Formats: sequence, C-alpha cells, structure tokens
Amino acid sequence: MKFMIKPLVAGMAAAAITFGFANTASAQTTTIKVSHQFPGGTEEKGDFRDRLVRKFARQVAEKTNGSLKFEIYPGSSLVKTFAQFGALQNGSVDMTLYPLAYEGGKIPQVNITLMPGLITSYEQGHRWKGQPIGNELEKLLESKGVKVVSWIWQAGGIASKKKVVDPSEVKGVKIRGASKHMDLMLKGAGGSITNVPSNEVYSAMQTGVLDAAVTSSTSIISFRLEEVGDHLTDASQNSFWYMFEPLLMAKSTFDRLTPAQQKAVMEVGASLEKFSIEESKKDDMMAAEVWKKAGKKAYAMDDATFAKWRAVAEKSAWKDFAEEVKDGQKWLDMATAVK
Repeated sequence: MKFMIKPLVAGMAAAAITFGFANTASAQTTTIKVSHQFPGGTEEKGDFRDRLVRKFARQVAEKTNGSLKFEIYPGSSLVKTFAQFGALQNGSVDMTLYPLAYEGGKIPQVNITLMPGLITSYEQGHRWKGQPIGNELEKLLESKGVKVVSWIWQAGGIASKKKVVDPSEVKGVKIRGASKHMDLMLKGAGGSITNVPSNEVYSAMQTGVLDAAVTSSTSIISFRLEEVGDHLTDASQNSFWYMFEPLLMAKSTFDRLTPAQQKAVMEVGASLEKFSIEESKKDDMMAAEVWKKAGKKAYAMDDATFAKWRAVAEKSAWKDFAEEVKDGQKWLDMATAVK
C-alpha cells in the first residue's frame, strides 16, 4: 500500500501545480467589455466604426499576448445609447465608441465637438490632438473618469424627405441635429427641432416624427436612410457637420492595466486614426452613390452655401456657446486657432 501512496501523492501534487498555473493564467487575463450603438459586422465588412473596434480588440490582444481579451456589444445591445458614457463612468462597461456631443447636456464644453461650421476637414479635426484644445478636452474627460484612446471625426450630411441644402430650405422642417448647438443653428434657420440618437433616425423618419436628420455619412449608409428619405445633402464637398466620435476607455479600467497593457492600448488606438480618416472619406463619397442607386436625389454643398450656414451658426450656436458655457470663448479661440 505504501508503494501506491507515493505515486498518488505525486500525482496530486502535480495536479495541484497544474491547477495553480491554470488559475494564474486565468487571473492574468482581463476581459474588456466594449459597447457601441452601431451595427455589428466583421473586421472586413460593415460599419467602419464596428470594424475599427474589432481591429483594435484583435491587435491589442495580440500585443498583450492574450492578457487582454475583448467582448464587443454592437447595436446598443449591452447598454442603451445615451447611457454608454455614464456606464464608462460607473465602470459597468470598459470601452465605447461614442458621439461625444451626446454628453453636452451634462458636460457643456463637449458641445464644441459638434459645433456647426467649426471643423471643415478631417485633417483640421485630427490636428486638435496635441494642441491646447485637444489637451484641454482630454483633461476635461479624464476629470470625468474617461480616457480618449483613439481620435475619430466624422463628417455628415442631411437626409430628408424634401430637399434641404440651403439654410432657407430648412424652414418648418422637423429636423434632428444631434447636439444643442447644431440644433441652435438649425433653429436659427427656421427648423423645428426633434432629437433622437442616430440608431433611431430611421424609425423617426418612417413614422413622421422627423422630416430630416443631420448625421454622419457612415450612419446614413449603415442605417439605410435612403429607404425613408428622398433627398441627401452629402459631405463630398463641404459639410457644416463634423462630429467627434472617439474610442473611449473608462479611466478606472485603464488605471488597472499594467504599464505594458496601457502602452499597447494607446499605441493601437493611435494607429487606427488613419484608418478612421480613410474610411470616413470613403463613406462621404459612397453615401451619394447609395442614394442615387436607390433612385433618390443627392446634392453636394458648394462653398457659397457652406458660408451661409456658417454665418447662421456664428450668430446662433457660436454666440450661445461663448456666452453660456464656462470659458466658452476660450474654448472657441483654442478651436479656431487650429487651421
């Protein structure tokens, strides 16, 4: 019997050691939950914002040798659209790709990230990063418990049931702008404002709650707005609508990562910004093609029309921001200093 005990004990010891290694490996793996409102797909096909998240997840997992793994929840399937920023703050989700101006009611300064007529190109928007305006924005967000991982800007167009290109054509139109100050410009031109998140625009136009919506080119395509609208003012030439939709991480999550993991997260996030610009520009061109293929009308906005919109914006939205937001004029001055 005593000859059987030694192998048995040895086997138990080996099993314990193996079990311990398994537990250690498991303990070293951190799962990151990522929520966003956009349609899901794959790295190769679908809404580029979902594709960007998937590329990010794969590349960070590879860089960290699997110590970070990701669960992605598209289409607001984990957290409701407007609740995603708060979910970052309370730690119930770890990351989101989020239109930051949605938080303008709670954090008024972030309305500058969808200020009509302020940004006129992707290159100008991305130059905020590292400039005083970008540094202040990142500092503000970190004070709210959120960290910017990847800078993403998107231009947008006007999907509508009737033609809306010139400011004079928005009078009486039930229209969605997506932020307080975008709404102020549209209201200044005579529009009637109704606001819903981009993933609810289709049903709102379908039921008559909206006659028109200003949203990103990618959302115009992904949410198939050509099925409920007849006219599109696209972003192929000019757009008064550039929205900051960054990839964000809860600061509480970021702070729990090892220095090597943090480095991987920030490096991959920065590397995907070029991809976001390229894909955004493709969608600006593709939106018009989709509408024309569906037998609908598409129009580019010329420089003179853009100038009209910007004049309305400066008298309404810009003025309100400067007067009503703490240090609003300072924020505007920092933004306009980036050419």
